[in-house]
Amino acid sequence: MTSAEEELKPYLVVDPHEMSERVDALRRQGKRIGLVPTMGALHLGHLSLAIAAKNECDVTIVSDFVNPTQFAPNEDFDKYPRTLDADIDLLSKIGTDFIFAPSANAMYPRGFDASVRVGGVSQLLEGRFRPTHFDGVCLVVLKLFNITRADVAYFGQKDYQQVQVVKKMVEDLNVPIEIEMLPIIRERDGLAMSSRNRYLSDEERKESLVLNKALDKAEELIKGGERESAVVYDAMRKIIEEAKDAKIDYMHIGDPKSLLEMERISGNVAVLLAVRVGETRLIDNRLIERK
Repeated sequence: MTSAEEELKPYLVVDPHEMSERVDALRRQGKRIGLVPTMGALHLGHLSLAIAAKNECDVTIVSDFVNPTQFAPNEDFDKYPRTLDADIDLLSKIGTDFIFAPSANAMYPRGFDASVRVGGVSQLLEGRFRPTHFDGVCLVVLKLFNITRADVAYFGQKDYQQVQVVKKMVEDLNVPIEIEMLPIIRERDGLAMSSRNRYLSDEERKESLVLNKALDKAEELIKGGERESAVVYDAMRKIIEEAKDAKIDYMHIGDPKSLLEMERISGNVAVLLAVRVGETRLIDNRLIERK
């Protein structure tokens, strides 16, 4: 590695106290700090967030932490991909300043006994299928906000409900941070990029394209004037059921902020899907503006 390449390598921090101390020093210099919370296994979707942070802020921090509190006992915490070395190499290429990769013990030391719960929007959809998920998300995100003292945090639209939950938490708890949501980054064939896509077999990978196709159909119908959600659901279901290994967890048409379901479509809407393809659970969504 050349010296120039070495200079671009993000500074790795594993201790929350060190991260806070470094950030405090930067804030005293008037630096604007951007945070990209991730669980690692980075792909182009994550990198788009890191690039936005780099372009808009003086200092960029990418957290790389597989958070145990957002996984239920029967979920894939143990097999979730952990690729820190590869993640550091990717972030080196775009000039990220810090990568914060604490251990679970550092984030949740012996005696830790706090919790964070946001009602309303967190109780729908993922909240029904994964009842403790957003409690764990809010807990770790709030800790990351407090540790990094970031001015702005960047999230991807693919986790649309999560973004709305985080926004609600920030609003309700008066957290002094901006939340920026950036568009979904897709593979060339339309599949939303996800760290879990690597779990798919070749055949399942092909079948997973029904999610984006179903959202295309929903957008076509709604922009074409369809107002009955039941009609849109039926059209989406037919497309998804073409894949023999696909099983629908939910299809949802709702208000873009509250996510409350609409039986009759009016105004702009968010369409969200969760589908299991084989053993892999995939989510996707589409924001549709009604003209």
